[in-house]
Amino acid sequence: MPVLASVETPGGRRNDSGRARTKGQVEAEISKALIRFEREQLGRGPADIRTQIVQDLVIVRMAGMLTIEEHALVRAGGEDLLKQVRTKLIDHEREALSRLLREATGCQVASMYSDLCPQTGERLIVFVLRECPEMR
Repeated sequence: MPVLASVETPGGRRNDSGRARTKGQVEAEISKALIRFEREQLGRGPADIRTQIVQDLVIVRMAGMLTIEEHALVRAGGEDLLKQVRTKLIDHEREALSRLLREATGCQVASMYSDLCPQTGERLIVFVLRECPEMR
């Protein structure tokens, strides 16, 4: 399957010029929505975020995710505790995240995987969509 060049969602969402949105525009929309979500729901957004759409996968890599307190917890040997808390928080918001992806891509989320590296402060989230976003 080819990598997306432009995306048209079932609702006919288009960019400001009336054209189908490009892959880059959809990736940017997902990144902005996830930054907003992290800030509103979890109290802090990432320092950097990268989103890539590859066929039916949406891969999000966020850096700078840990607070000063969480860094201290990691230094004190609390990596497992930090991962448990962050996993519980993200799992609790699974429906909201799926809705966010559906709005951006026009596709249902089949599954979601998330992990946090306490040593680097990076989080990786992979969304598996039920189908590839429609290509124009």
